[in-house]
Amino acid sequence: MDIDSLLTIACEAGASDVHLAVACLPVFRISGQLLPVDDPWFARNKYMIPEDLQVKLLPDQMNAMAKQLMPPEGFQKFMATGEHDFSYAIAGVSRFRINAYKERGNSCLAIRLVSQSIPSYQDLGLPDVLVQLAKQPRGLLLVTGPTGSGKSTTLAAMIDVLNSEERLHIITLEDPIEFLHCHKKCMINQREIGQDTDNFTVALRSALRQDPDVILVGEMRDTETISTAITAAETGHLVLATLHTSSAAQTIDRIIDVFPPHQQQQIKTMFANTIQGVVSQQLIPRLDRKGRVVACEIMVATPAIRNLIREGKSYQILSQMQTGSKYGMQTMDGSLKALYQAGQISLEQALAFSVDTEALKRMI
Repeated sequence: MDIDSLLTIACEAGASDVHLAVACLPVFRISGQLLPVDDPWFARNKYMIPEDLQVKLLPDQMNAMAKQLMPPEGFQKFMATGEHDFSYAIAGVSRFRINAYKERGNSCLAIRLVSQSIPSYQDLGLPDVLVQLAKQPRGLLLVTGPTGSGKSTTLAAMIDVLNSEERLHIITLEDPIEFLHCHKKCMINQREIGQDTDNFTVALRSALRQDPDVILVGEMRDTETISTAITAAETGHLVLATLHTSSAAQTIDRIIDVFPPHQQQQIKTMFANTIQGVVSQQLIPRLDRKGRVVACEIMVATPAIRNLIREGKSYQILSQMQTGSKYGMQTMDGSLKALYQAGQISLEQALAFSVDTEALKRMI
């Protein structure tokens, strides 16, 4: 099986992910749905998939594809540890973020397609308040959501705005590098975890000595990384980072709860002083055309919200967001309501992705 041909077809079909596993047909994720390559959807939409790609994969084929996609040292690491993250590119087609992993002794690949061009925040349907948050001279800005909710794309769009309009030194720490930024007005250094540095914590500490204005942390995974990110934001840098949480309140609780009880009051104060905003997003299948649209909850750190964080009253943040539209804030249900009323998503999808189904029904 020619892996490059398969990935090229995935790109043409608008897939966001490709899954390859032993004894399965290749599977594409399109508009959030998993479709095997023999699904009638492809014929209906005039994507002709060659017969040699419509076969169940064998163990030897999976090992050969994994070996083809990653450099020799990466393949050795994968065979030794059972998992490996890396990036791959096909010239003129796309870049790919790939996770190779073992399942019952067999190799599997989860492949995320990454656009070669960086979409603008307007094309993504993101509100203007995100640009205002990204232009803050210091502090912490978090983009959160489940896996595959477009966090990396949102951050890339925000970095691209800065690159086009400001004169800054931006350091990105990614695992692996997804979107490639060229130098416009900004100087951008992109460091890949595992290749350019050992881990996020070490890279973040080093970044503080590299005269950055903005630091992008691909993922805040542990206490040390979170602590260093808050310190970096406190010492006059803008830190952009992602977390796998589904709301602003949950994000605040997650950050504070990773620390031991005796440190939590200090962290609440530090976090309240440094946080600039939290953006929580989901991708929802569109009703008006092919693809998905982003629904996002936005919390802007007003003095009232900073006080709630200090006092440990994160459960009251939602009500502040509901009344904070003049600051650019919006709730997830408010975003879903607006998308439904604009005809971009169906009522069923709006309710399925809502935080409070009954409240959203009343709003609509």
